[in-house]
Amino acid sequence: MRGLPSHGMQRLPLLLSRLEKGLADGRTQGVATWSRQAFLEVDGERGLGPVVMMNAMRHLKQNLPETGITVAAIRNANHIGMLAYHAEKAARDGLIAIVMSTSEALVHPFGGTEAMLGTNPVAIGIPAGDRPFVLDLATSVVSMGKIRNHALGGVPIPLGWAVDAEGHPTQDPVAAQGGAIAPFGDAKGYGLGLAIELLVAALAGSAVSPDVQGTLDDCYPAHKGDLVILIDPASGAGAIPALIPYLDRLRLSRPLDAARPVAVPGDGAHARRTAALREGIALPQPLFEQLMAFKAA
Repeated sequence: MRGLPSHGMQRLPLLLSRLEKGLADGRTQGVATWSRQAFLEVDGERGLGPVVMMNAMRHLKQNLPETGITVAAIRNANHIGMLAYHAEKAARDGLIAIVMSTSEALVHPFGGTEAMLGTNPVAIGIPAGDRPFVLDLATSVVSMGKIRNHALGGVPIPLGWAVDAEGHPTQDPVAAQGGAIAPFGDAKGYGLGLAIELLVAALAGSAVSPDVQGTLDDCYPAHKGDLVILIDPASGAGAIPALIPYLDRLRLSRPLDAARPVAVPGDGAHARRTAALREGIALPQPLFEQLMAFKAA
C-alpha cells in the first residue's frame, strides 16, 4: 500500500512455505531477557519477524520511564518486514525509534564485485504530530525484493543497480539475483552498511552476512539479526513540538521543479498509502495467480 512491493504480498508465498517446513513458527513471540536495565536480549525462537519485533518493543516500553532509553537485540527471528512500520508505530506512540537489520550477503563492497554485505537497512522514527518523521532506507542502492519484483514483472532494472555473477553491470533482474547489488553513494553507503553489519552482529550475536541464510529462501533457519532502540524524548530537551513547524517549512521551501514540491522522508509513502486505500494496489500477474492458487487450496 505504501508503493513498496518488495516488502508486500510477494513475500507471502515464501512465508507460508517457511511455516509449512517448520523454519518459521507462527505461535511464538520469542523469549525476551533483560541482561541490563536498559538492554533486552531476544531469542526469536524462529518466530515471525514482525511478531517478535512487536513483542520486543512492548518489553522496551516497560523500562523506558526508568531508563529513558532501551535497546533490544534480536536473533533467531524471521524477516521483520518494512522497518518503517515499526519506527512509525513507536513515533505515533510519542517515542523516538531507531531500527536496524541485516540480511544475506547481497551487496558488494565499494571497489568490489562480490556480495559480502547485507542490504542492512536503518529506519528512524520521530514524533511530529499527525505525520511522524519516518526515514527508512537500505544501505544498498535498492533492496533485493525490488529486484525480484522487477523479475516478476519482466521489467529490466536500471543500470548501476547491480552486477551479475561475473561482476559485470547488468539490467537483467534475474542475473542480478545471482550477482551483487551496489551500495548507495559508493563508499558512504558501503561504510554505513558495514557499520550496521558490525553493530547488529556484535550486540545480537547473529551471523555476519556471508554466513546468513533464511530471509530469501525456504531451506534454512534465519541467521540475521535485528536491533531496535527506543528513546523517550522527555529524557532530553523535549523539543518535539518545535520540529513540526520546521518540517512544514521544509515542505514549503523553494523546489527545483515547481510541479514537484519539496517532500520530507515518509511523505511519498503516506501519499501512496492514502491512494491505495482509495484505489487498491497493483500486483504482477504471476504473483496474483500464485496468491489465487493459495486461496483455491
